[in-house]
Amino acid sequence: MNAQDPTKDKIVHVYDDIEEEDNHLPNWWLAILIGSIVFAFGYWFVYHTAKLRPTPGVAYQSEVEKILAARAAANPTSPEAIVALSKDAKAMEEGKQVFMTTCAACHGQRGEGVIGPNLTDNHWIYGYGPGDLLKAASEGFPAKGMPAWGPIIGPERTRKAAAYVLTIKNTNVPGGKAPQGDIVE
Repeated sequence: MNAQDPTKDKIVHVYDDIEEEDNHLPNWWLAILIGSIVFAFGYWFVYHTAKLRPTPGVAYQSEVEKILAARAAANPTSPEAIVALSKDAKAMEEGKQVFMTTCAACHGQRGEGVIGPNLTDNHWIYGYGPGDLLKAASEGFPAKGMPAWGPIIGPERTRKAAAYVLTIKNTNVPGGKAPQGDIVE
């Protein structure tokens, strides 16, 4: 044992004059490491194994859906409201009935296009968003021969018809009319 240099006892390896010592990790570092492992195990158990709480992604999606539902309730003609309406099975059944009695004469029974454009492809003349579809159904295009259906069938039925068209968009039914307008991805 060397009395003048106490580090000589800790050296366990020497290579190219590089001395490797056997030092212990500081206690604070070990506490953070063990705490991190315990936290990770607890997080995994609570969120993924026992499912005691929703994961952050699920909680976030739930909050977003609540906000969109509140917006839709506040403004039933907003794009969010039309999208929410398109996910309601009962409303879509009513929307399909409105489409069949009002729109099918020009757009076909499946929206494939007869006199009017094909509503099932990815080509759109006057916009393709939920707000555009509602505006088209409500105000029509009198110069092109499409009447303004909003005043005739009422705002509720017009919203349901627009939401129904949103559900058949990009379904590409066979035998549809040739594409018209701009392509929308």
